[in-house]
Amino acid sequence: MNHPDTAAMNTVLANGNTAPRSGGRILVDALRLQGVERVFCVPGESYLDVLDALVDVPEIETIVTKHEGAAANMAEADGKLTGRPGVCFVTRGPGATHASIGVHIAFQDSTPMILFIGQVAREHLGREAFQEVDYVQMFGPLAKWVVEIDDAARIPEFIARAFACATTGRPGPVVISLPEDILGEMLAVKDVPACRPTQPAVAPQDSALLLQELQAAKQPLVILGGMGWDEQATRDFAGFIQRWNLPVACAFRRQDLFDNRDRHYVGHLSLGVNPTLAARVQQADLILAVGTRLGDITTNGYTHLLPPQPAQRLVHIHADAGELGRVYQPALAMNASMPQAASMLAGLPAPTASGASAWSAWTEGMRAEHDAFITAPAPHEKYQGVNMSFVMDHLNKTLPDDAILTNGAGNYTVWVHRFYQYRRPRTELAPTCGAMGYGLPASIAAKLRHPERTVICFAGDGCFLMYPQEIVTAMENNAAIIVIIVNNGMYGTIRMHQEKRFPGRISATTIQPPDLAALARSMGAHAEQVNADEEFPEAFARAARSGKPAVIELRVDPRQITPQMRLAEDAPLT
Repeated sequence: MNHPDTAAMNTVLANGNTAPRSGGRILVDALRLQGVERVFCVPGESYLDVLDALVDVPEIETIVTKHEGAAANMAEADGKLTGRPGVCFVTRGPGATHASIGVHIAFQDSTPMILFIGQVAREHLGREAFQEVDYVQMFGPLAKWVVEIDDAARIPEFIARAFACATTGRPGPVVISLPEDILGEMLAVKDVPACRPTQPAVAPQDSALLLQELQAAKQPLVILGGMGWDEQATRDFAGFIQRWNLPVACAFRRQDLFDNRDRHYVGHLSLGVNPTLAARVQQADLILAVGTRLGDITTNGYTHLLPPQPAQRLVHIHADAGELGRVYQPALAMNASMPQAASMLAGLPAPTASGASAWSAWTEGMRAEHDAFITAPAPHEKYQGVNMSFVMDHLNKTLPDDAILTNGAGNYTVWVHRFYQYRRPRTELAPTCGAMGYGLPASIAAKLRHPERTVICFAGDGCFLMYPQEIVTAMENNAAIIVIIVNNGMYGTIRMHQEKRFPGRISATTIQPPDLAALARSMGAHAEQVNADEEFPEAFARAARSGKPAVIELRVDPRQITPQMRLAEDAPLT
């Protein structure tokens, strides 16, 4: 219920102060000043004053999910799409522990995000009260900053600092614990203006040193990744690559940063990497790493580049000075935001004619190897069901350039990342930390953010079953996503590793799900099951025309674990 004097209490006075407001309203006003347009939550009694305040601030949309893990995933995905912190509210104890997965994703993916947790009243702290958890201790290793507000008067201060922390340097998550009594406290306090994230710029001498490195190289390779890219930065970067005729490989699940159709794109350093690309990384004499942390997936367990000082000359450009030299000691370290770095690269003098052609054969050879790799292999003679290569080929030919693809974790993603051609930035939402279940919540967040665009979620059967109930959230919010479920009746990635180490001994990897299309229909979605390649184009067209959340359940051959690997025909499936 609204307070009867809500309008009077929240009138902004001419001198810049405000009349007394609840702590919950002070918090919501602070979010509005920071430009927050949407929050994701599962309601809880520990932050009722915030929920009440949101009633009177229609500028902020409240999306209620069915599981806190999904709410946190949606907030993380929203942060990826906007470059501004995605915001999530959950209650104490179980709510916070459920939401921790989204915080971990945001931390490893370098995504700006803020998680608010309702906490027990201050007078009960330290007594192990109902659902009490020490969130500073719990989230300390998972977030850039964790704080418990103990004074309602400092809410504006802490919110401003949280937004600055989440967006400055290497972006990441912030966790704020809110004792419920401060949210109901009435007080007058000044608001704090919205923060503007700082952008470190390249030192002039560093661009000259980079030019020397490029001019000395014979077999250079650019590895592109990270967060903080905007449209102008990706255009500047593409112009630099074109002028210098450089090959570009994208880091794990950052393929959308460079048009995959461009002849300079040579593949992704990911799970299921092209073996010839892996070899080229090791053969390169110069690695220009832009934005990426050079994590273990991108470097194949730190083997393609050996720490602490790789054999290749390494130029590392990153927005966070703390990442430079943390794992690899580069020949040249450059601390710069991606817009600043891309602008610097675009402004480098054009190479001489001989310089531009010095590595032409190198770049062309890598692209030819990539073209061969993304040519779908012929299906096995005993293949049954829908061929994922056919599905990806159809989507490549029919999806608009700005379509957004989301996915979680599982072997099905190898087909997506290998065969789909990303064309524009912020069209790939995928967790670099490898979290299952991410794709469906992320797709809902994407459709809410861009309702005019096509949004496709890929999920394995195990991945989908993490958060199937979020189809209801999509229905409630008219988020007309298309979910493509790759159903092979198993946890395919684990079965693959099991088969390598313990062939023929199946343990805990079989899934016997319900009729997933029927499950989706029971929640009001359009849903179909597809059993053969020729059925997919029309099924996809019907899903797109339905105008509501849609599920296409693909029945695929469980023996085809990856595009390259197949279980023996006599291997047991259950």
